[in-house]
Amino acid sequence: MQRIRLGDIALLIMIGVFWGLNWPAVKFILTEIPPWSLRAVGLTGGAVLLAAVAVGLGQSLRPARADRWPLVVAGLLSVLGFNVLTAFGQLHTQTSTAAIIAFTMPMWAAGLSVLFLRERLTGRRFGSLIMGMAGLALLVSEDIAGVLARPAGPLFMLGAAVSWAAGTVVLKARAWSIRPVAQAAWMLSVSAPPAIAGAVMLEYDRATGAAALWPSGAVVATMAYHIVFPMVICYAAWSLLVGRLPASVAAMGTLLVPVVGVTSAAVLLGDVLSWQKLGALALVLLSIGLTFSGAGQVPVTEEPAPR
Repeated sequence: MQRIRLGDIALLIMIGVFWGLNWPAVKFILTEIPPWSLRAVGLTGGAVLLAAVAVGLGQSLRPARADRWPLVVAGLLSVLGFNVLTAFGQLHTQTSTAAIIAFTMPMWAAGLSVLFLRERLTGRRFGSLIMGMAGLALLVSEDIAGVLARPAGPLFMLGAAVSWAAGTVVLKARAWSIRPVAQAAWMLSVSAPPAIAGAVMLEYDRATGAAALWPSGAVVATMAYHIVFPMVICYAAWSLLVGRLPASVAAMGTLLVPVVGVTSAAVLLGDVLSWQKLGALALVLLSIGLTFSGAGQVPVTEEPAPR
């Protein structure tokens, strides 16, 4: 029986808390920094620091030639697509709702793996799909008229979840020639230039020669937290932990993220936690748990990057 160190458990809990707190942090940053600029700064800073961490750990940043284009595709789907769509999603819906929808990611990944990787549709995977869909239905039932009148937020978040899931399918389709932290650095690196281009083309004010006024000190500090803790420290720590933890233990960190995200959104942002949201959260957590319960080991590439 594999022995689990208390230090690993403590680190896993820290990761879940910091990733969870990142949801209201991003919402706060968006009050002063527009979406493309937020992602341009976050992805660029994260890529540079993750590359430095990878080098410090002795991980090569040079993938095999055959891996380069698949890495680009995986990065654009699971990093750029997820990050940009979640940023726009949070502009149009409550953070608690956004986090719940986003964490239907494993459900979509399970379905796409059956379709494109010819993986078997097990009872656990089918149960995960049913629980995830039930969670979405319950969440929508809270305000069907409002969702129909203002569908942008939920649709952005749904697109983010599917984009991440599609990136996961690409990542699962092959054995990679570089280690997880270096792989993460690559995926952020290929995602940063499109984010920068989006910021320049869509948010740069040519009349004043600036994207926006310099943000407040509180937003700058929150952006620093967003880059250093969720984007770099947590991802690097997660990459190192998942290889030596059982799936049931690694799942604890994943399950903690939406719980902390939804709870902190209520406390810090004033989101109202209706019984429909709490029920939807419970169903989505059950969906995630079913996804993990049949796995012998959890690769880092199947988990959400820090947001």
